[in-house]
Amino acid sequence: MISERADTPANITLRVLDTLLGDVNGVAVRLWDGQVWGSQEPKVTLALTHPGALREMLLAGNDLAMAEAYLFNDVDIEGNVESLFELADVISQKFGLMSKLGIARELLRLPKGHASDLSIRSAAKRRPAKLTGQRHSIERDRDAVRYHYDVSNDFYALYLDRRMVYSCAYFDTPTGDLDRAQEAKLDLICRKLRLQPGQKLLDLGCGWGGLIIHAAQHYGVDATGITLSQPQADLANERIRAAGLEDRCRVLVRDYREMDDSGPFDVLASIGMFEHVGEKMLPEYFARAHRLLRPGGVFLNHGISRSAIDPLKFESLRNASKSRRPSDLGQSFMDAYVFPDGELVPIHVTLKAAEETGWEVRDVESLREHYTYTLRNWVKRLEANYKRALNYVDEVTYRIWRLYMSGCAYMFKVGRLNLYQTLLSKPNQDGSSNLPLRREDWYRKEMDKKRLLAG
Repeated sequence: MISERADTPANITLRVLDTLLGDVNGVAVRLWDGQVWGSQEPKVTLALTHPGALREMLLAGNDLAMAEAYLFNDVDIEGNVESLFELADVISQKFGLMSKLGIARELLRLPKGHASDLSIRSAAKRRPAKLTGQRHSIERDRDAVRYHYDVSNDFYALYLDRRMVYSCAYFDTPTGDLDRAQEAKLDLICRKLRLQPGQKLLDLGCGWGGLIIHAAQHYGVDATGITLSQPQADLANERIRAAGLEDRCRVLVRDYREMDDSGPFDVLASIGMFEHVGEKMLPEYFARAHRLLRPGGVFLNHGISRSAIDPLKFESLRNASKSRRPSDLGQSFMDAYVFPDGELVPIHVTLKAAEETGWEVRDVESLREHYTYTLRNWVKRLEANYKRALNYVDEVTYRIWRLYMSGCAYMFKVGRLNLYQTLLSKPNQDGSSNLPLRREDWYRKEMDKKRLLAG
């Protein structure tokens, strides 16, 4: 139970912190009056900017309220944001016991109101996504994609590698160079696809064109990329022209469902676009990809998957009041501010949908740890470019990206999220796949490249 102290906002806040976080190490909380609660050498410090900050952050009991408390400066975060998500897990586990512990009652005794600097909230350029129309229609998907990607090419360039590859890299070591790791990822994809000069490659959701440019330059293919973001396409085509690849490389603003008359292609890739498709649309996604590919071709699907079992989630639900369902918690931070309509499914759901539309599953590889390292690189680079970032986006948008990428790094670290590269084959009529018996050539080529670079 919460110990008795004088009922000032500061003392109420300290009592709540004792109850919720008394067994957590590495975290400090600095109150608006200068008092500090918690670790003497914290990995992360929460700075509460006004007496009602903890109420704004915790009373609703969902991740959107906690996120908005940071976005609109009720709370600031100093230090390693990723470590804050372990703290959020602890809080989530205890929320089911709020009535017994008296936490909600104590929070209600704190003053209402937001940060004294209301201009942050009122002047925020980025508002929660408000999509209309049928979920995962072409029109609504276009709006959802543009909400995330049409922020500023210059903003993305601050924290991505020089090719602006916005997906999981492929590291030799946890501290490896991001540019080299992204080049290694692009090369790994090309080797898995076994690209040959003259082949026609289609990249579904090509971003700023990193894969198709790499494949055209180093493997001699004719490469087409599609995106729903006009700014992405404009910059990608500018880079294609600068590389002198206009004759065999192009980016179109088009949905994958608008490509029926464009095939057949020899090879397909989808790198970091799969998360936008939606579980109900997976049969159509895989069926349309199947029609676009010639027999004997392969399709590499690179996408994020959620764990089929989340022990924390089950424990939270077991502890929660029987009358409180997950749907009662409202819209999530990611859906509101980051990836509206994004859907992650377990890998077995992906494989089932692929097989049921005619694909043969040839290889599945997890790159989970690689995404943790990728995201940590992005966060570090974004934080280092904070002042420059504000030339392209406002403070709220910067905080959204800092928070979401740090949270994703934590989710990959603990295994709640995973990244799978799935190689799918469309066999010939006689059942042959045109694939070699062993996969060692993928890695032999990489070793040859490393020896060449080593001199």
